[in-house]
Amino acid sequence: MLTVTNSLTRKKEQFTPITPKKVNLYVCGITPYDYAHIGHGRCYVTFDLLYSYLRLHGYDVRYCRNFTDIDDKLIQKAEKEYGDKHRYTEVAQKYIDAFHEDMESLLCLKPDVEPRVTESMPSIISFIEGLIEKGYAYVVDGDVYYRVRKFAEYGKLSNRSLDDLEVGARVERNDKKEDPLDFALWKHETDKNFWKSPWGHGRPGWHIECSAMARDHLGDHIDIHGGGMDLLFPHHENEIAQSEALLGGTFSQIWMHNAFVRINQEKMSKSLDNFFTLRDVFKKYNPMVVRFYYLQHHYRSPLDFSFEGLDSAEKAYRKLCKQYVAHDADSGINLDTYLEQIQSNVFFKSLVSFVADDLNTVGSLGVLFENRSLDTESVAAGRFFMQYVLGLSLEPLPEKTVEITSEIQFLLDEREAARIAKNWALADALRDQLTALGFEVQDKKKS
Repeated sequence: MLTVTNSLTRKKEQFTPITPKKVNLYVCGITPYDYAHIGHGRCYVTFDLLYSYLRLHGYDVRYCRNFTDIDDKLIQKAEKEYGDKHRYTEVAQKYIDAFHEDMESLLCLKPDVEPRVTESMPSIISFIEGLIEKGYAYVVDGDVYYRVRKFAEYGKLSNRSLDDLEVGARVERNDKKEDPLDFALWKHETDKNFWKSPWGHGRPGWHIECSAMARDHLGDHIDIHGGGMDLLFPHHENEIAQSEALLGGTFSQIWMHNAFVRINQEKMSKSLDNFFTLRDVFKKYNPMVVRFYYLQHHYRSPLDFSFEGLDSAEKAYRKLCKQYVAHDADSGINLDTYLEQIQSNVFFKSLVSFVADDLNTVGSLGVLFENRSLDTESVAAGRFFMQYVLGLSLEPLPEKTVEITSEIQFLLDEREAARIAKNWALADALRDQLTALGFEVQDKKKS
């Protein structure tokens, strides 16, 4: 049985789908105006793990992950890169292609459907029309706003009251709104190149897009909605308000959020210019090392990113590959058809039990490392688990080539001379200098 922490109730709950053995999963995708960063990578590896786990256990999963391919940031990027704001579709396609490459490198399975906002405009407009008809939205000079106070349960996901929101919430203030807390569903544009609507030309607000796309591809009520913790408020809170106001009932049974990636104890963000793109990290580290690094941390715990952490992850991953690939050639087991006979394997059941407990990959990895003396069947079970649940390729990593520059060679020679002269203080100082330059020095024992 799978248990997950539901952000809505702030409790760990047993997962029970609306329809037996069928799961509708929606995860908020990227706004494709730049390359995906390591925070994106953590989010989509987390939900790829969930997707793989559910499929492995016989669930018919429909996984939807969107692209917000029209946004202020895309328009600004088009003006910067092409000198023409209307070329935002080219910007979006460039970074969508790059995102797919990055996800493929991380061995994330492709979602069943990847809708784009620009292809979903009729349903977005229809959704807004329904909210207006029910009195949850109003039109002012071609803009459409959502009446937050009309939705009695607003704040239930983020656990905030309307009074708290008035004091410190991130709200866009302007004179057109009936209330400062109201948020935009449709933004009027005088430019006729945008979409025609009953309220004039314009484009949708951010929050309405996901409500409409989730309804289009998964139905009025879904099982699990996921995303990064930064989306919990206001984005996911507003999705609930929109969807439940129009459709009634509970929009999503379960809300799951992965914690932030932090740099020097600060949330990683482009606004602080303290982020690393996945493709930049991939230049130095194999994508499987990066995926393994994410899995070493529970998805609900903040991840303090560091290159030292990646170095340690690489060593551990090499060790794991060696341990569980060593006996594979002799196992005679076809991993693709192994699931039925593996279910009763005690070692496999132990590994899966941790993932079933709120995706506790940390516990699973502990079991994998602690068990050194395994029989052939358990080795095969461990490998199956790592490949088909954790999504790790287990292919041996290529050995890194190190370029020894003249400066590094000079330091190595000086250190060797210090060792011969038994000047241990100088030898240690030179070792520290080499370490600071990214080189690990290992002395061979003399025979």
